[in-house]
Amino acid sequence: MCYTLMKETENIFLSLINQHKAIIHKVAKMYMNNTDDQQDLFQEIVMQLWKAYPTFKGNSKFSTWMYRVALNTALVYFKKGNRKVDKTPLDENIDIVDTNESELKEEKLSYLYKAVQELNAVEKALIFLFLEDQSHREIAENLGISEVNARVKLNRTKEKLQLIIKKNGYEF
Repeated sequence: MCYTLMKETENIFLSLINQHKAIIHKVAKMYMNNTDDQQDLFQEIVMQLWKAYPTFKGNSKFSTWMYRVALNTALVYFKKGNRKVDKTPLDENIDIVDTNESELKEEKLSYLYKAVQELNAVEKALIFLFLEDQSHREIAENLGISEVNARVKLNRTKEKLQLIIKKNGYEF
């Protein structure tokens, strides 16, 4: 009986991860430059999600809970220095967009990821959540800060990102 329940829980968890794995990929790309480090962080996030899954009560959407765990894991991973941010350029062959997307859009997205690498860990989280169309309230909930603080920090981070993009001569 216990084995059956555990197997069912595992199957539900794996199904949810599969449905929302793009969230984990995006977080990994925001915090790590190269593919190997992104894969390591992806695995670390999945492991932390599995460890925390028994605490998921369903009071929020799974994806909202997943954002919070993924971002917290990335922040801790980043702070612990498990991987040092490497300043090498992003690999142009990374599957950032669908193959049907234009080369121009892919190039712009590559510039954005390069610019985001210059932000600190919290700023990366803010931009990630903003790009995921999260409201100021949702960003505040995910980061454990007030809505006003989220709004102010997000505006400052967007300004900083614009300066980085201009400084590096990225064309948008």
